[in-house]
Amino acid sequence: MIADLYERWLLEMWNGDFKLAHDLVTPDFVGHWPGMDVHGPDGLAEALQQGHEPFDDVTVTLDVGPIVNGDRVAARWTFGGAYRGGVPGASAAEGTRVAFSGHDILRTAGGRFAEYWVISDVQAFNRQLGIG
Repeated sequence: MIADLYERWLLEMWNGDFKLAHDLVTPDFVGHWPGMDVHGPDGLAEALQQGHEPFDDVTVTLDVGPIVNGDRVAARWTFGGAYRGGVPGASAAEGTRVAFSGHDILRTAGGRFAEYWVISDVQAFNRQLGIG
């Protein structure tokens, strides 16, 4: 069940069905990104939408997992898309294909995700966009 929940999380919600946040996470959900926390389903949906805005043709794929252990699940994924502009400091031309990978760990409660930790390859992302 947790593996199915994660696949909906990654393959449906992260691929653009942001409203699924209301079905997949608890009202008191907390998502921990490096440098920021996101609260509740609305905060999650907004963060996802903002993350997708600079890209067209976004595809998020599942590379490894999900691996379930009790109330936790972990997986490795890849985000890919065509840059359309808007990332501060980026020098990449519009249309540049970008792909980077990351890892998720989520904690479930009551059949939904209650907490989320993510780490991604920001260096590869920045390098592809010409940042820094």
